[in-house]
This record gives sequence, C-alpha cells and structure tokens, in this order.
Amino acid sequence: MTPYTAIRETGVCRYRLAAAILVFSFVASAIQNGPVQAGTRGIVLQTDFGLKDGAVAAMKGVIFSVDSRLPIFDLTHEIPPFDIWEGAYRLRQAVRYWPSETVFVSVVDPGVGTDRKSVVLRSKTGHYFVTPDNGTLTLIADELGIDAIRQIDEELNRLQGSALSHTFHGRDVYAYTGARLASGVIRFSDVGPVLPKAVVSIPYQKATEDGGMLSGTIPVLDPQFGNIWSNIGNDLLNRQEISLGDLLRVKIMDKQTVKYAECMPYVRSFGDVPKGEPLLYLNSLLNVSVALNWRNFAKTYGIESGSDWTIHIERCK
Repeated sequence: MTPYTAIRETGVCRYRLAAAILVFSFVASAIQNGPVQAGTRGIVLQTDFGLKDGAVAAMKGVIFSVDSRLPIFDLTHEIPPFDIWEGAYRLRQAVRYWPSETVFVSVVDPGVGTDRKSVVLRSKTGHYFVTPDNGTLTLIADELGIDAIRQIDEELNRLQGSALSHTFHGRDVYAYTGARLASGVIRFSDVGPVLPKAVVSIPYQKATEDGGMLSGTIPVLDPQFGNIWSNIGNDLLNRQEISLGDLLRVKIMDKQTVKYAECMPYVRSFGDVPKGEPLLYLNSLLNVSVALNWRNFAKTYGIESGSDWTIHIERCK
C-alpha cells in the first residue's frame, strides 16, 4: 500500500465513522423524543380568564405535557367575563386566517360543571373547535358550516387525576383533548360519540336592507380604540351604490332608545377626516364601522355591543 492509498483510506474511514455517529445520534433523538407525527397541528387558545393568575399557564402546561412540540398560540384571554357572544365573534374574526386543521380551544364557560355538553366541532373548512356547546359556536356554524360534531368522552379524554375538579374544564377537558387531537395522539373519531349537526345558538339580527336603509347589529366594539363594528358587509354598501365620499346618516340604538344619530362621510381610513371628527369606514373584516379620528367613539357616546344594539345607515337628505 502506498502512502497516498493509506491516507485516502484513512480519510474514508473517518468519513464513514462520522456518518455512523450522525445516524446514531438522529435515531437516539427520535427514540427519546418520539417520532414527528404527520398529524401535528397548531393549537389556538381563547378564554375569558385574563392573565392575572395561572389559569392560562396551567392550560398551556397541560398542552405542553401532551406534546412539547405543539405550537401554541393565543387568540385572546380578554373576553369579558361570561360573554359567550363575544367569544363566538372573536373566533369568527380570526379563524379564516388560520390553516385548515388548526385546533381552536375556546373556554367561555359560565355553565362549567353543569350538564352543558363539551364538544369538538369540525367545520366544513377543516378547522376544529374544542369548547362547551353554549353558544360559542353560533357564528362558526352559520358562516363556516358544520362537517361533524362529537361530544367529548370524559372517561377517555380527561386529564389524569382531575376527576374531583369540577370548575376548570378548560384545563382538565378542553386543553387536554385539544392537545391530544392537535398532536395526533387521538383522531377526531376518538373524541367521543357523534352528535347531530346542530349547536346551541345565540339569536342575533343579521344585516338587512329595506329600500335605502341598511340595518344590522353591533356584535363587538374595537376594545382598544372604541370604534363601533357592525355586521353590515361591504356587499350591502355596493348594492346601494354607496361610494367613498358619500355622506351617510348613522343611527345607533339600544333597543328603542336612540343613542346617536348624525351624518358622517364614508371614507377609506381615519386620517381622511380631521381629528375628533366622525367617519364611516370598512374594518379589516370588510364590515361597516364607525369611529372618531383620534378619539374613542364608544366612550364618547356611551355605545355598547350585543344583540340589543342596532345600527341603521342611509344617505343624508
């Protein structure tokens, strides 16, 4: 063997040894951490818990314990206490921007511990919603459609050791079941028995047009800035041939009480009017909204949201 041959074969041996070590390390890591499951999905949390205590962290801890590789995201934890309707709307607001098979865990549950059903809904868009069936799914069912619903079998899908806890199903049932579904530990068919394709629904006024009048409800406020969000879509504006620059009369009512009735311009954005002036614009969901530039419309005029609050729009005469 020539010196050159010896050096070359030594190099080959070292390369083969390094490759073997790399393969061994990968296999050892897979054995330790478990295989990456093709079914792994993102999980999105929504609650009315706030962040003043450890409730949300406990839910995330349960999810992390099921599968430490699960990506966990927050929709919001600032739903007003017990406000199921706002929980329903915030799901509707966010869901279309998340990929199919994302798992949403929504816990606004004033009936915790009662006989209300705990369910997982799969929408026709392929998103999953883990939540009490108490009205939270109203807008998801209406706008995305129901592919299937299953009731959570708590004998199989409940955090071990939590049987004596009756007031934190967000941690013990919903976060746990959502994590198992998102990680691929269980399939949708393992959640529990199939239910009819119907959910508990909160009544609300859908947007309408009557002659030249557009009417709708105020489902939520823009909580940071006090803008008024309606459920009147851009399609109704177009059908009325309302264009940017038109002057529109906006009337806002709490049941039969008129809280605001003034004319304002329909503009593209806030800076199109002077500071402090009212404007009508399309929000990020392409629904009609009302604001005061650089001011809080809701606080200024005492406007709130919910099924009792309506908004009516027509051309100024």
